[in-house]
Order: sequence, then structure tokens, then C-alpha cells
Amino acid sequence: MSSNTQDAGTAVAVIGVGRMGKHHARTYKQMPGADLKAVVDFDIERARAVADEYGCTAYGTVDEMLEAHPEVSAVTVAVPTQYHRATAEPLLKRKIACMIEKPLAATVADAKALVDCAAEHNAVLQVGHTERFNPALRAAEALRFNARFMQVERVSPMTFRSMDVGVVMDMMIHDLDIVLMLADSPIKTVDAAGVAVLGEHEDVANARIVFENGCVANITASRLALNTERRLRVFSESGYINLNYQTRDGIVVHTDGENREALAKVRAQLAKGVDLSDLKYLDMVKVEKLSFDLPAGEEDQLTAEQNNFLSAAKHGGTPAVDGHAGFAAVDAAQRVVRAIKEHTWEGMEGSALLLNSAD
Repeated sequence: MSSNTQDAGTAVAVIGVGRMGKHHARTYKQMPGADLKAVVDFDIERARAVADEYGCTAYGTVDEMLEAHPEVSAVTVAVPTQYHRATAEPLLKRKIACMIEKPLAATVADAKALVDCAAEHNAVLQVGHTERFNPALRAAEALRFNARFMQVERVSPMTFRSMDVGVVMDMMIHDLDIVLMLADSPIKTVDAAGVAVLGEHEDVANARIVFENGCVANITASRLALNTERRLRVFSESGYINLNYQTRDGIVVHTDGENREALAKVRAQLAKGVDLSDLKYLDMVKVEKLSFDLPAGEEDQLTAEQNNFLSAAKHGGTPAVDGHAGFAAVDAAQRVVRAIKEHTWEGMEGSALLLNSAD
């Protein structure tokens, strides 16, 4: 995962300065490798407020910004998802590197069109799956475990943001991107169920994904929980990882070394019929904290993500979360939504609302 800090400021702009776009503008302003030239928003007063705060210029349209700042070579696109393609395609055609906030697009067709456009014009395309840069996940990824089963929970109280999409495209898509990376295999089957409670789209969803290599991922997402929890558990022959996205830490239990010897001894005793009911399992395994030596200044996930993006934009490399990964996440999310619609509920007269909620 390349994330080299730039040795010269890259001229950048942010398009769409709502909640996430403002974070991008703030982070660019603080980065020595970025030169924030402009922000763009159809709400020009909002754009001016952000521009005043971060010392750049505000524009109401992308064309106005590019006319005034032809030197801009990299942009963050943080407009509503339904406008991602219309906003980013003209920029990619001009070979301007684009970081598009997740999800890449609202539909599989639009996501593919953006990937194809970037390839045709040799433009850098990165998708803002910021969770990929969580230090705990980076530590887990570095272990190179061969994932066999993954259990994921991402739940939180309702914020009443992103109500135009369901919890799959709003929250679960983070974890779909991650399990796709860790499984490193095409999806074979998807089973899912979801419930729409407050709006037209599912607010709670669970998906069971089987990959072609046999790996299974069980993912739950809810925006109706009483508390916030974001956790990933990975099981493999090499060990076990329990990762907390919120606290950005976790533990790992390896099946080699001391643990291998302890487990082999237990297996031998069980084979002989020895009563091990008094044995304390936690006393026989060595539990370690996940650790990762982060580059200086990359403790913040958004900073790490933008460093990675600007490195690709400047040197022409492939970003950590490229357009193909963004497309795969959208495709997986749409398969989950489709499975939710196809799921039947015995004796539930109101199921028509649920099954058609993603139409």
C-alpha cells in the first residue's frame, strides 16, 4: 500500500463540500504535499464558507474552477452518489486524477462506465473507501492470513443522513469492499435479508456471501442500533483476528509457534479420551495485539488515503482502492440488495414494502 508523502505540492480541488467534502478540504490544506486551490459546490455560499476557512477560492461549477485553475491535476469528488458519474467523467477525460467518495456510483452500469473511462484516458481513479486505511485493518492485512470465515458487524444509531439509499449502500459497502479484498476470490452466491423500518430502503441487513474459493463472509449492518459497533473477525488455518474499527486496534492469535504446540498437545489428549473440562482455553493460547508501523503523519485514515491518492496522481501508480475495487464493491452491494428483494417472509403481509424497497 503505497502512501508516500509528496515532495512538491500537487494542485488539488474538492468538488462538493458537504460533510465529507469539507473533511477532504481540511485534510488537503494540512498536507504538505497538496496545494488546495479551490472548492466547488452548487451552494455557492457553502462553498465560500469552506473556501474562507481553508484559504482557497470558491466556485459554483466545475467549468468555472477549471477555467480559473487549469493547473489542478487531482480532485476529490464528494457530491451525492447519483451525480458521481456526471461529475467525474469529464474530469477523467481530461486526465485529471479523481478520488471519488464511496460508493463509486449509484449503479453497476455507472461504476463500470467510470472504470472504463479512466482506463481509456489513462487517468487515475481512486474510490474513497477510507476504512481500508484504518491502522488495525492495515495490520491485519499485513499478516496475509488465508481467510476461511469472516464475521462482520457494522451497526450504529440512526443519523438520518444518506436516507436516499439503504443501509447496504450506506454502511455495508465498507465491509463488502474489505471482505472482497481479504477473500481475494470472486463471489459465488449471496443470500440476504433486510428490513425497512423508517424509510423506503432497508435499515437493517444481513448477508451471507460464499466465495468461489470456499471462504464465507457473514455481514450485518444496521442504522437502527442503540450503540455503535464496528468489528471484523477473521478465521483461518493461520490464526484468528478480532479487529475493532472504532478503537482502531485488535488482537491476533497465531496457530504457529507456542500456540501450535499447545493445540497439538490438546488434540493428542482429546484423541486419547482425556477429560479436559478443567483446562482453561485462554491460558493455553498466546494472544497478541495487532501492530503496524505507520508512516509519519498517517495515523489519520483520511490523510493516509489522500497521501496514497496523490502519490498515484503524481507518479502514475495504482492507488490502493482503484476503480476496479470500487466497481466490485458496488456490484456486491447490488447483489445483496437484489437478494434482499428476493427473500420471502412467511405470513408477513407487509413484505411487499420490504421486497420492493430497493426498486
